[in-house]
Amino acid sequence: MSTIQSSSYRRARDHFEPQDIDPHEQRRLRGLMEQIDYTAYVSNREVVGQMLASIDPAHFQRLAVTAATARAKWVAEALRQSESGAPSTPDQVARLTAYRTAYEELAEAYEGLRRMVERGYIPMKAPA
Repeated sequence: MSTIQSSSYRRARDHFEPQDIDPHEQRRLRGLMEQIDYTAYVSNREVVGQMLASIDPAHFQRLAVTAATARAKWVAEALRQSESGAPSTPDQVARLTAYRTAYEELAEAYEGLRRMVERGYIPMKAPA
């Protein structure tokens, strides 16, 4: 089973790929799969397009700055906790976890937005 690397996590590919079928049946199945993929594309374009309308470079910049800020807070907190040399308390670990989770979620949102534009689900406005 192959995996797809996406930023911070892996997803296993679980698509069935028959090997021992007739070439005509393979073409028919491939055509059906293309229809399914196209249906997913149209659905994403409609739903995402309605929710997000259009995006411009300023949206990316704001999201990137927010993610960078969250990353810096996470690392700064880790450095602050390490200054005493004592083990972190449960409260400190919880705070560090919250900062890391915020950073990871914002970074994934940035990558998700980028993929949506790249796949044509959202129109990208030209910079002003």
